[in-house]
Amino acid sequence: MAFVQTARGPVEKVLAKAAWRLIPVMCLMYVASFLDRVNVGFAAITMNQDLGFTPQIYGFGAGIFFFGYFFFEVPSNLMLEKVGARAWMCRIMVSWGILSMACAFVQGPLSFYVLRFLLGAAEAGLYPGMILYMTYWFPQGTRARFIALFLAAVPAASVIGAPLSGLLLDVSGGALKGWQWLFVLEGIPSVLLGLGVLWLLPDGPASAAWLTAEEKQLIATRLASEPKGELHGFWEMLTDKRIWIFIIPDFSIVIALYGLGLWMPLMIKGLGFTNVETGLLVALPYVLAMAAMVLMGLSSDRKGERVFHVAGSALLGALGLLAAAFVTSPLLLVLAFCLASMGIYSALAVFWTLPTAILRGMAAAGGLALLNSFSNLGGYFGPTLMGWAKQQSGSYSFGLQVLAGFLVLASISVIFIGRTFFPKTATP
Repeated sequence: MAFVQTARGPVEKVLAKAAWRLIPVMCLMYVASFLDRVNVGFAAITMNQDLGFTPQIYGFGAGIFFFGYFFFEVPSNLMLEKVGARAWMCRIMVSWGILSMACAFVQGPLSFYVLRFLLGAAEAGLYPGMILYMTYWFPQGTRARFIALFLAAVPAASVIGAPLSGLLLDVSGGALKGWQWLFVLEGIPSVLLGLGVLWLLPDGPASAAWLTAEEKQLIATRLASEPKGELHGFWEMLTDKRIWIFIIPDFSIVIALYGLGLWMPLMIKGLGFTNVETGLLVALPYVLAMAAMVLMGLSSDRKGERVFHVAGSALLGALGLLAAAFVTSPLLLVLAFCLASMGIYSALAVFWTLPTAILRGMAAAGGLALLNSFSNLGGYFGPTLMGWAKQQSGSYSFGLQVLAGFLVLASISVIFIGRTFFPKTATP
């Protein structure tokens, strides 16, 4: 991993050791999470026809996941702060794995909506919980690279899941069809990994058996020496306008991420490719996105600059989406998706260094969850918007243009945030 090459002193070596232990586990958790929430995009290739789902029904069902996520996000993250990461992450993963497998037995729109909502409720808290968990281990000045490495699991889920899902769609056996096997087989790893978290994920440095007493003290001293977040109480956080303004760029990035991600398989499949070919082509943008977001995180840490890394990445994503809206060549469309994915995921990775710079304690637990729950409603509006636009116009072009507009809004709003709330670091 790239962060090892930056290690110099004893503290950095301990942080690298912790990262080697924690980040791979956290990545696996988020790979399983993201795979189980977006594999519906591949299932839709045959599920929609089997169940008679229109684009609007599918778009609503794919997106309602995020309403379940919205209502349970803050309570979930507050529980993590109270009971510890190990036990709570185990609960999250086992429950969502079971519900993901249950999606194989959807019979119509109502059961599709209910299970997607419950899946979101079960998974609520994982992402902000992991961001909060990183604040227990890694100082602010190193956080962009570690968040980027963790979030690389999001495109990694599609790199792994897209070809796998394409293959599973062609599986037949017993009473289940390919899309049903997809849900069942891709839900099992979440349950197994959730149980494994009890042994793999310590609640914090103090309970990590693989750290010496000296190493634990080094981390504690380093974290204690850096400037503390300005907000530490839950109610204090709720009344701070910065938390609510942070929702604007995050929502705008997320609506583009899911609007593209949950429709990309159908858009590429519509060009005439087989299920397996579709899986391989969908994986390509995510391979490039993984590399881009890790490099952007390293660049942000090295330069000590956050705002323009986020804003520039968001504009790159907007250009990719605009290109995808107008090109007609399959090759150019896939390249446009590559550009869009690189920009979207790079913007998301560096963005989260901004709220973590001002939050600590219960304010961090509640604030990160509150921010993520509101912004993740973009995961509902993105797919729903794309489905509505496709059903109304017969084309994806208008929907892609609207998603690009949201990324422009993300870029403008994060520059405003930087100049208003982080003037010392908001320099190009």
